[in-house]
Amino acid sequence: MNINSGNLPEWPVYLIEDDEAVTRACAQTLKLAAISVRTFRCAEQAVAALDEEPPSVIVSDVRMPGMSGLELLDLMWQRDRDVPVILITGHGDVSMAVQAMRAHAYDFIEKPFNSARLVDVVRRALEKRALLQENRVLREQLGDMREMPLIGSSEGIQRVARTIDSLADTDVDIMIYGETGTGKEVVAHALHTRSGRKGPFVALNCGALPESVFESEIFGHETGAFTGADRKRIGKIEYATDGTLFLDEIESMPLALQVKLLRVLQERQIERLGSNVIIPVNCRIVVATKVDLKQLSEQGGFRSDLYYRLNVVTIELPPLRQRPNDIGPLMTYFLLQAGRRFNREPPAWDEQDLFRWQHHDWPGNVRELKAVAERLCLGVDDGLEAVAMPAVSLAARLENYERGLIREALRSVRGNVTEAAERLHLPKKTLYDKLARHQLDPEAFRNK
Repeated sequence: MNINSGNLPEWPVYLIEDDEAVTRACAQTLKLAAISVRTFRCAEQAVAALDEEPPSVIVSDVRMPGMSGLELLDLMWQRDRDVPVILITGHGDVSMAVQAMRAHAYDFIEKPFNSARLVDVVRRALEKRALLQENRVLREQLGDMREMPLIGSSEGIQRVARTIDSLADTDVDIMIYGETGTGKEVVAHALHTRSGRKGPFVALNCGALPESVFESEIFGHETGAFTGADRKRIGKIEYATDGTLFLDEIESMPLALQVKLLRVLQERQIERLGSNVIIPVNCRIVVATKVDLKQLSEQGGFRSDLYYRLNVVTIELPPLRQRPNDIGPLMTYFLLQAGRRFNREPPAWDEQDLFRWQHHDWPGNVRELKAVAERLCLGVDDGLEAVAMPAVSLAARLENYERGLIREALRSVRGNVTEAAERLHLPKKTLYDKLARHQLDPEAFRNK
């Protein structure tokens, strides 16, 4: 399953103000900023509309006839605390502003205020609302899943998802390449789950096996095949019949056994140690590596014939530092998982936490992120370096996000602008305009 939580509902901002001139000015300001807005003359009207069309954010004056802004804030906290409420307070009314923040207001705007202040606060509130909604949608999608899904909407992980969908039901053997902790076994599981194969998923870490037992573990042995072989053993390849055999850290397999694995890949049959009986096998073999096998084979550390046999299809996993926008959904998943494991309520987090996580280098990739989530769920500090969140407008953040998407697309197609435009679903001329605006040179990606 591929989790992509990017499709969220768009709801209007509720603007509640009894002064008609202020209402008209604020509504026009928000509309000019491309923010959908719905106006109300009193809080009671807004409450009556909640079931009809829920708000994404509420902006309300505090002093109004009937229900006050503070009373509305309290009602919304009881009804749906995910909705950020921004209160408009009178000039110099500091005590009321403090009271509003203690009552869980998202922010307050002091009269008189300029349009830039209004737009900035509302946009930040919309970002928070989107983040909360994304987390909620993701929790609902995950349900009671036991196997980790493929999570993310970045181009890199979506490319992996498309490859899995395209190849899962074929018999082709596959090599997965990626840094430590990028989720190679998750991808192997996804390939098996979608393959329709009835046999088991069998995983073996080649780097964790002593060379003395390697052959017996993979190919099996007959009784008496060697000292201590007091009973017949079915090897991993045979056990994976009609299923998938996942060989992690394939670069650690002894050279003497690599030729035997090559024969299995070519002939689809094995002989157990101590036996002359040929046993046909029907399993897909998926291998994973964190090193450049081509370079390793050129150095004599890996058989080149096995490398070329395995390199029919290679799935390359992007490191987490290249997919920062997937960190939020991944953290939500791991916190939910940790909460179940430790019988704890997953802790809440906000855009400041996300900003700090997105600026961490993640040398351990998704595995490191999972460990951080477990620490947070246990109430322990995440151990990451503090990063101050700058006061950046939504427009600037969107610009940075767009630049990152374009860079990733250019990197994936080695600077080919035509292919990058297709990946981004943009006309080529539009992409060239954006390249100029972001000062990106396709030539810089040719050899990456």
